[in-house]
Amino acid sequence: MFRLLSLFFIFVVSLHALSDTALLKRADGFMKTNQKSDQFRAYNDYKNLYLRSVMSENEKLQISSLKGILKSGDKLHIDVSKYKKELSTLKPSYKTTVKTKPKKSVYTSKKNKKKIKVKSSHKLKSAIFKNEKLVLDFDKTLSSKQVNYFTLFDPKKKLYKYVFDIHAAMLTKSRTLRKKGIKRIKLAQYNPSTLRLVIEDNKKLSVRFSKSLDKLSISIKDAKAKASHAKNDEKKYAPSRLDRNKVIVIDAGHGGKDPGAVGYRKYREKVVVIQIAKQVRSILKSRGYKVYMTRDRDKFVKLSNRTKYANKKNADIFISIHANAVGKKNAKKVHGLECYFLSKSRSKRAKRVAAKENSADLSDMNYYGKQSFLNTINSHNMVASNKLAIDLQRGMLGSLKKSYKNVHDGGVREGPFL
Repeated sequence: MFRLLSLFFIFVVSLHALSDTALLKRADGFMKTNQKSDQFRAYNDYKNLYLRSVMSENEKLQISSLKGILKSGDKLHIDVSKYKKELSTLKPSYKTTVKTKPKKSVYTSKKNKKKIKVKSSHKLKSAIFKNEKLVLDFDKTLSSKQVNYFTLFDPKKKLYKYVFDIHAAMLTKSRTLRKKGIKRIKLAQYNPSTLRLVIEDNKKLSVRFSKSLDKLSISIKDAKAKASHAKNDEKKYAPSRLDRNKVIVIDAGHGGKDPGAVGYRKYREKVVVIQIAKQVRSILKSRGYKVYMTRDRDKFVKLSNRTKYANKKNADIFISIHANAVGKKNAKKVHGLECYFLSKSRSKRAKRVAAKENSADLSDMNYYGKQSFLNTINSHNMVASNKLAIDLQRGMLGSLKKSYKNVHDGGVREGPFL
């Protein structure tokens, strides 16, 4: 993540190498994504275009850049009222999409004693540490759109910054909060409509946050220390019930010479699924189960060897984790999850999916050979697998719907997977 952000700084330095048209096209491209970092980049590009238009007295470019500033500023909850006024003088018929003015409160700047009218309907009541978490308490329920989070890295100073911009107001002066092991935590009114929290340190931090009604909870930990805590957690939760004495084998799909599906920005399925598999292993171990992995690094393992490994460990459950593939033209339309269990399926779709997954080992087995192989599977195990798949699917959907809207239920399907 920080490597990508350092590239962003290089873009800023070399900005004038781009033509006005190219820079405007790039900014418009950034605005089409839902990434906050891209929206900040778009805002920065539009601001630079605006400065160019003023210097070159290019009114057409000035109007385009001002429109972009208003659009990106609105998404990022940045006060763009002065740009709105300027655009109205250039193009009176322009209708801005900036939200109507909410209730006003008053904030006194530290630098100058003039009273600034703060345009936000939400007020920060308190900011204190509770159970190692920084909890910001507001007077009203926060929406997801009111909280913007992004990170910055200064390679010269070797300084990491974790920034929260919240569409709310402080009723007190700027504050510096303290936490052992963290260089600086600053809370201030960034502009009349934005409250900014900045966490700074010379080492990489693990920053996680969650929103619940009128509270924003932020966990701040040393990234290296977090890895050692995860190992300690596995020892901390010893099995307390007999039914936890189960053996589970987790199979991260693909690996080594087999990348699996290749998606957005060349992300490879084999890398994504092993990260998920390791997290699942950590969670299950902490709950007292015996857990093994068919691969714990980037290596190729034949499909037949994966199931042999599970049988050798006398596994009660074998679970294989994959990321679905879809054609580029449908990529933005598809979302959700599905669960397959082993079966002699007659579904064309299941057979097609299974054929792709089984191809690494079964490409030389003909149709009749495959059917004979599948007929050896115990029907009792199929029923148990079906029930487990239903429970897994229901559990995953329930968990995801707490954080995401419109999660698609791909259902529980049966397939002839090796």
